[in-house]
Amino acid sequence: MLGLFSPAHAVAPLEDVEAVPQLDARGKAGYRAYLKADSHKAFMIAPGGHWVWRAEMGSEEAAEDAALNDCQENTEQRCVPYAVNDRVVFNAKAWPQLWGPYLAKAQADRATVGLKRGMRFPDLAFKDPQGKPTTLKALRGKVVVLHFWGSWCAPCLKEMPELRKTAAMLEGDRDIVFTCLQMREDFATAKSFVKQHLKLDFALSDSQVKGPGKSELPLSDGSILPDRQLAKVFPTTYVIDKHGIVLFLHNGPIEDWKEYIAFLRDAAARSGR
Repeated sequence: MLGLFSPAHAVAPLEDVEAVPQLDARGKAGYRAYLKADSHKAFMIAPGGHWVWRAEMGSEEAAEDAALNDCQENTEQRCVPYAVNDRVVFNAKAWPQLWGPYLAKAQADRATVGLKRGMRFPDLAFKDPQGKPTTLKALRGKVVVLHFWGSWCAPCLKEMPELRKTAAMLEGDRDIVFTCLQMREDFATAKSFVKQHLKLDFALSDSQVKGPGKSELPLSDGSILPDRQLAKVFPTTYVIDKHGIVLFLHNGPIEDWKEYIAFLRDAAARSGR
């Protein structure tokens, strides 16, 4: 493992909790506990903020293997070591590449339709920010950040300003698009709330949900899909590659959207071949 994911350049000090990428408050507390634990030990992380550590093992290799197994059992994302014993072994250069390897078109065309990593996302039908009917399939050739939210959802509203800021930072990246679809309310209500109350100018898309209590999303073939099949909680975010394949799923608000910019750019540069 260490040979495959060893540092390519200078790394942060071991004690720098803030340097560990994508950890929430609970993850940071877990890393502090790791620092105090006895060897042999290993701390694993995965894109999306998942983390695991194991300590008091018979060897470095045993600690690393145990932590990796525990980590991988609970996430579809690839787990990698951040620290082993008292050394940071994290490779920051390789970190944004972990959504790969990306499927070739022939592989993507054969992929099962579904919501898990490596599956082809269902072909939702919606209206783009200009009000034109479109589908997810029409966005093939672009990396899509697909975000399910609602103006009635407090965590969604808290997250929205940073989501908008990140989208603005990527406006020059034409191969990356943000598609934000409102849930369980009509488009006019959602759009008005964002503009008037959050004071944000954000190019939102219309899920075609017509109002409160409505929870079914249209697909391009005329069928419908219950929103809870796509999102266990709101907000929920998917990242879909240029061939329509799921790269990433996050249930709930994302802690720091800016930490995903390098991932999105890597997917834009290397997927779709």
